[in-house]
Amino acid sequence: MEKEQKVQLNVRVKNETAQLLDQIVEYYQENTKYGKVYKGEVLTDLIEKAHDLMEKQKLMKNRNK
Repeated sequence: MEKEQKVQLNVRVKNETAQLLDQIVEYYQENTKYGKVYKGEVLTDLIEKAHDLMEKQKLMKNRNK
């Protein structure tokens, strides 16, 4: 199996934002059948979903021109 390359992101966010992330991770953990859920996995999922939504919105915007 080929190992995925990863990049480490060191970011500073407000305390409130970190707490929201903790709540989202907790939600994912409660609603998954698999093992431990990590913040990086949750952030990846959220970013991919936001990107998909952005691409769909761009497509719709271009169709309406």
